[in-house]
Amino acid sequence: MNKFVQEIIEIIKSKIEFPPEKIESLIEVPPEEKFGDYAFPCHILSKELKKPPQEIASKLSSELMPKEMIEQIYPIGPYINFKVNREKFAEYVLQEIFERDLDYGSDTQGKGKTIVMDYSHPNIAKPFGIGHLRSTVIGNALYNIFKKLGYEAIRINHLGDWGTQFGKVIAAYKMWGEEKELSSDPIATLYDLYVRFHQEAEGRPELEEEARRWFKRLEDGDKEALGLWEKFKNFSLDEFNRIYKMLDISFDSYAGESFYNQFIEKTIDKMNQMGLTEISQDALIVNLEKYDMPPCLIRKKDEASLYATRDICAAIYRYETYHFHKALYIVGSAQKLYFQQLFKVLELMCYPWAKDLVHVDFGWVKFKQKMMSTRKGNIVLLEDVLNKSIELALKIIKEKNPDLENKEKVAFDVGIGAVIFANLFTRRNKDIDFDWDKVLNFEGETGPYVQYTHARLSSLIRKYAQPIENKVDFKSLSTEEEHLLIKRLEDFPRRIKSSAREYDPALICSYLIELASLFNRFYQKERIITENVESTKARMLLVKAVQTVIKSGLSILGIKSPEKM
Repeated sequence: MNKFVQEIIEIIKSKIEFPPEKIESLIEVPPEEKFGDYAFPCHILSKELKKPPQEIASKLSSELMPKEMIEQIYPIGPYINFKVNREKFAEYVLQEIFERDLDYGSDTQGKGKTIVMDYSHPNIAKPFGIGHLRSTVIGNALYNIFKKLGYEAIRINHLGDWGTQFGKVIAAYKMWGEEKELSSDPIATLYDLYVRFHQEAEGRPELEEEARRWFKRLEDGDKEALGLWEKFKNFSLDEFNRIYKMLDISFDSYAGESFYNQFIEKTIDKMNQMGLTEISQDALIVNLEKYDMPPCLIRKKDEASLYATRDICAAIYRYETYHFHKALYIVGSAQKLYFQQLFKVLELMCYPWAKDLVHVDFGWVKFKQKMMSTRKGNIVLLEDVLNKSIELALKIIKEKNPDLENKEKVAFDVGIGAVIFANLFTRRNKDIDFDWDKVLNFEGETGPYVQYTHARLSSLIRKYAQPIENKVDFKSLSTEEEHLLIKRLEDFPRRIKSSAREYDPALICSYLIELASLFNRFYQKERIITENVESTKARMLLVKAVQTVIKSGLSILGIKSPEKM
């Protein structure tokens, strides 16, 4: 907590008997300069004092006394507004960033707490489609956010390596597959077989039964079925790891669905003993009708297990292994009902930690207004998207800066960053319409725009060619643009906490766009390096602070910060 907020808390506490943490949670940063630098809403006092919030704000503002850091207190509507001493504010914020560097914004609120995060989870024997990217990059960004706040964060890639789809792939391979094709291009071959199976099954429904038989053989430990499954899995992991390397993303555990088979019987026995299960149409279910939900299927009539069975086992295993504070499931919005069922079953099993399970849902990624489906064979391959983005970024860089060194490396960082930013910038519960012209625009609300701003800041620091000092004349940072920039820099730690609270990296994205836009307006309006030595020193300290925060913010999102573009 900064000392300006601390002083506001002391001022408010002199008249309102609220605990400091309650006051801190209510303090806001107003959207416009005319509303001051901080604001306290009085709506919460209205019921207790039986007066309109506007009247409360007006009365309290006249009674509260400014102190050393806060110069003005005044009401606007239902808010008490506070204006800071700008010189002290600039000194505090810029010194803090200079001293803490990339650690600025870090916190200890998560000390001693573990967050388990389940994300990415591509399916074995299928190519890594763009549909899995959003889970992957949201999960990676949330991992970085929670680490920044002091949590122990565990990254789990719950691979889709079990289920009836493997019966389909094995059945298709046995009917139409060839070893030569599998060896030369394994993932494309397996995916083509999967698509063909669904096409053929539309006219030959008996194929579905054949697939179920193969999956049952797999569950029963049949040597041939397990051998093919293991081969398909190894091919897939090689493919996935190549993509993760491009994204610079790694995991602490790759325990997929198959890992939890060993716990299924014990878990089902417990549910049976608790009287939670019943037989419905020859299948074992947990009836959730009284909770306005469809039944949760635990075991099919052919004795095969389902996703839910394995996910129940996984949740129990994760708590017993990690003793998590929260467990996040970063999975698309289409699975909302499924997770409600899953969490309810675990609650009915009397696990107190079931209340700490969170479905972090997100919308679809669409290309040309079409949603993607692996079954219909129109999947957009993630590697194709990344490579195209790198190729387009290189073309733009060659046009804008043909003499740039390491163009290919910069294009790689910009291309990958553009795709990641596009998947994170939209609030996670919204769908994304992926548009290349927007995604790679160096002047829009994009990753390349933020990266280009970082490169511009780096260029200024190179041009200055002197050590940047933190002992400067803070009075010289007197323009409105400079104050707005410093205010936005001060807001960075709060944005990180808000992103964690809402499980949404989009708040970091929008923050970086705001900060980059404010700096670029300042850059266009004011000369930074001038003959005035003291002014230049102060402004270069501001430049360094903006560069530090942009680099830190991009790093949280999983995006590199080129120094030249």
